[in-house]
Amino acid sequence: MNDELYRLKNITKAYGERHVLQIDALTIERGEILALVGPSGAGKSTLLRLLNFLEVPTHGRIRFQNAEFSASQPMPLSLRRRVTTVFQRPFLLNRSVSANVRYGLRLRGRRDHTHAVEQALEQVGLANLARQPARTLSGGEAQRVALARALVIRPDVLLLDEPTANLDPQNIALIEKIVADLNQQQGTTLVLVTHNIFQARRLAKRAALMMDGRIVETAVTETFFQNPRDPRTAAFIRGDIVY
Repeated sequence: MNDELYRLKNITKAYGERHVLQIDALTIERGEILALVGPSGAGKSTLLRLLNFLEVPTHGRIRFQNAEFSASQPMPLSLRRRVTTVFQRPFLLNRSVSANVRYGLRLRGRRDHTHAVEQALEQVGLANLARQPARTLSGGEAQRVALARALVIRPDVLLLDEPTANLDPQNIALIEKIVADLNQQQGTTLVLVTHNIFQARRLAKRAALMMDGRIVETAVTETFFQNPRDPRTAAFIRGDIVY
């Protein structure tokens, strides 16, 4: 039996008259890496915001661990804190690298953070920049600071929204290794939104194609890329559908 961490059922998300998500069903297993791919405007980032409880579904419910989240039922703070997101363009405080990484721990009232911060910076290869002002970093370094800030709180779920977009190949490889090691060594569940189908294939256990706010197909990664059931998935993989 699969160990379900999330279960989404009959989810819709609307902004006024505009419906941006309509997901009949989706499960995310504990300890997996799920890649969400699809053209721009498909609803991938909106889905991540629901998975992180930053927005509520207009209709339907999301089950996370042993709690349910809906328009009428908030997610308990203790469980909200088990999920964190790294965005494509991370916002860094006008402080040192180590102060940025420490920020999430301070919000949670953790005082014993020195070793945890050092360890997180070591994980992302930035221990030598701990005292440097964060806003002087390159794009790849800033993204790794954002990753360290997420890693230091040891979340159950890490949501990644285009984490390597516009980065150079060296930083892409570094971030992919950090993500893979986090999943393999700590069992962290990861949901990855990416336009890079090669990255999805390298990292994910399962992949899902989203189009027009719906999930077209979800499958084990090799099946998804080698033998998709839906012709729209095949077209997307071939590059026939504009990203």
